[in-house]
Amino acid sequence: MVQQSRPSPQSSGPAGGISGKGARSGPGNGSKAAALTPPSKSRGLLPHPPRGRRSYAAIDLGTNNCRLLIAKPSVDGFIVVDAFSRIVRLGEGLAASGRISDEAIDRAIAALSVCADKLRRRHVTLARSVATEACRRAANGAEFIQRVYRETGIALDIISAQEEARLAVLGCHALLEPGDGPALIFDIGGGSTELVLVDANREGAPHIVDWVSAPWGVVSLTESEPFDHADPSDRLAAYGRMRARVTEAFAPLARRLPDPQSDIRLLGTSGTVTTLASLHLDLPRYDRQAIDGLIVPSTSMRAISMRLSSMPLSERQRLPCIGTERADLVVAGCAILESILDIWPAQRLGVADRGIREGILRGLMDRDGVKM
Repeated sequence: MVQQSRPSPQSSGPAGGISGKGARSGPGNGSKAAALTPPSKSRGLLPHPPRGRRSYAAIDLGTNNCRLLIAKPSVDGFIVVDAFSRIVRLGEGLAASGRISDEAIDRAIAALSVCADKLRRRHVTLARSVATEACRRAANGAEFIQRVYRETGIALDIISAQEEARLAVLGCHALLEPGDGPALIFDIGGGSTELVLVDANREGAPHIVDWVSAPWGVVSLTESEPFDHADPSDRLAAYGRMRARVTEAFAPLARRLPDPQSDIRLLGTSGTVTTLASLHLDLPRYDRQAIDGLIVPSTSMRAISMRLSSMPLSERQRLPCIGTERADLVVAGCAILESILDIWPAQRLGVADRGIREGILRGLMDRDGVKM
């Protein structure tokens, strides 16, 4: 059986406190359901294989996607054994109802059932599974977590916004451009966006200097600004309102950021930046090897964002690497990205197709005494 790693509330880190309108930054209190424990069950564990041969797993259930990564340690990190990703739109309709819908729950449990099967087949011995903004916000988030455990055996931990930011940094910081200037790492999610200012001028994981979690991701922001996709003026006006919402949420951190310098660095991890980077390279289909670690001029990312925001939905759906599942959400991602570039005008943007799951895996292996 899989040993589900359930960190204590302290190890999950506190959720961000309130700063400004809905933006969370700095130290604060825990998330609403973080202390919920699944029903107790006797779990006889299989004998552990030697550490170097163990399989570890990370599940990230976000507001839009369900992602799994299974890996084994290697000399320079870890080797991916299996992976899975499915768009589940867990947060669909959440802003209006305050609850995760029955349809979204069914989609998520179907995806998590696939994950549970992969955990069994890959003989995973240690796993950590996290849920983020949708479950933090939903009135029925705790009930959903219990149902997931009953039906799949997966023990989801509703992590705080601060822990989400920490894991994203841990998972992708290796792709920061070399340099001495300050660095900002961001993660545009489905229900929230985390901005993290780091001191990367030391060995190991960078030190988090400051951070903010804004309650706007591609799903929540899209649902906040409905518009007529066929009306060019309505599209443009909605994009402007999206930019304004995000800018207001980022304002607390923006006021604390150091004055921009010529050598500031910027790294993004999310479907938004990987999608826009694919368009920058004009790829016929998504290619992780071409995208992960790519450095793109910020002017190019802005130009692509403006182009997408002015396109009718039908045109966005026909673009490679976007398709029908992302076409309605990518405009909100562009608005968030442009707002980040406004407050941190780096000349180049680093692109990471890695983040929370990789951060979880590194944490699990480190706690298990694996030398990497």
